[in-house]
Amino acid sequence: MAKKFIKKAALKKGALSRQLGIPEKDNIPSTLLEKIRKTEIGKICKNPTKSGRQEIKVTKKLKNRAVLALTMKRF
Repeated sequence: MAKKFIKKAALKKGALSRQLGIPEKDNIPSTLLEKIRKTEIGKICKNPTKSGRQEIKVTKKLKNRAVLALTMKRF
C-alpha cells in the first residue's frame, strides 16, 4: 500500500506553482519551500528568490503542498 499512496492522493498539478506565482515549466526553488515549511500558518513569508510573488501568506493548504513538494524532490 505504501508504494501507491500518491495514486490515491488528490493531486492538483500546478496548484502550488499558481499559488506562488511561478510558471509551471520552472522549478520551484527548494529555499522557498523550506521557508514556507518553517513559517507559521497565517503569517506572511518573504520569498528569498527573485521568481514568483515576493510576499506569500502561508495557509494550511499552501504549507501542506510545500511539504509534499519537498518530499517528492527527495525521490
